[in-house]
Amino acid sequence: MPAFRFRGALHDPRTATAVGRLLGAALLTCFVTGVLSHVLQEPPHWLADHLPTRPVAGYRFTQGLHVAAGIAAIPLLLVKLWTVYPRLFVQPPLRGVRHALERLSVAVLVSTALLQLLLGLVNTTQWYPWPFSFRDVHWALAWALTGSLLLHIAVKLPQISSHWRRTGTGTLRLPEDSARDRRSLLLATGAAVGAVTVTTVGQAVPWLRQATLLAPRRPDIGPQGLPVNRTAAEAQVSHETVRDWKLTVTGPRGYVLSLPQLHAIQQHTVELPIACVEGWSMPAHWHGVRVRNLLALADAPSCARLRIVSLQQSGAYAVTEMGAGYAQDPLTLLALQLNGSTLRLDHGYPARIIAPNRPGVLQTKWVHRIEVLE
Repeated sequence: MPAFRFRGALHDPRTATAVGRLLGAALLTCFVTGVLSHVLQEPPHWLADHLPTRPVAGYRFTQGLHVAAGIAAIPLLLVKLWTVYPRLFVQPPLRGVRHALERLSVAVLVSTALLQLLLGLVNTTQWYPWPFSFRDVHWALAWALTGSLLLHIAVKLPQISSHWRRTGTGTLRLPEDSARDRRSLLLATGAAVGAVTVTTVGQAVPWLRQATLLAPRRPDIGPQGLPVNRTAAEAQVSHETVRDWKLTVTGPRGYVLSLPQLHAIQQHTVELPIACVEGWSMPAHWHGVRVRNLLALADAPSCARLRIVSLQQSGAYAVTEMGAGYAQDPLTLLALQLNGSTLRLDHGYPARIIAPNRPGVLQTKWVHRIEVLE
């Protein structure tokens, strides 16, 4: 017998299934888009030169969807836990191998889901009160959560199947009041999901920008019309640091350029979004020198991969790598201007990388060295 009795008719398999399939869809969306983000940030060696640069706003869409689905999953998870709460305390706790697997899958599923969504939500605010790497733990938890979810579905598949449809074989005919209560619960859940989505997704969807009441930032607010994730002060870069700045490009015919010499090279203007893992994104006009033209001056082969080195002294991504697909794309720039004016120091002055369909953390700021990798 359950240790806790709930008299409400909504603590039943039909309600749990109805909410669970919505939660499952949200978690699946998070997993797929999260894998895409991870591959773009840390591609396997065989894929690094072949990452897609089109659509140019691809990462903007997938990462915005990732964060939106994760936020939408929070009320869904809370409602799901409410519907199944009595069954978490059944006695005896184990009644055989199948029941033990079910209990194990539930324990791992609930704990990883709560932790994963909490970590993801806190990451959108760029607050890291823990001593471990968010990215590594988030990646590991994604696989643990997905595995426990698949195990749970496999164990509960007969019950899920019987309650999947409103007229399923396992669905009991409830009084009209109970059916109406279920519809009310699902409508309230949908309203909660809609509310948190509409009030946060505007950081990636321009036409909802005015509704970003709960979003941690407005992507159109900041110096030169863009937010700043890591300031120059946080990266320990100052005007004194860049006073005698020069760009070094290695290769068969390596060279060094001063800022006036870099400005003397043919300049190009592109419109590209910058999209960050926190879910915000914003298109902007960038002006600078095509990276492939810089490589041509060094006689670098078209298949060359690059190592890009920043002046920043603290924080991650001071050194990044760029595959040949990005390096040879005509939209990939070493940008010198943003939205019609010289880059501010916080935006990477004197030069930064901007490339299509590329995570914001890899759009390296304060670039002073580009190395051609053989």
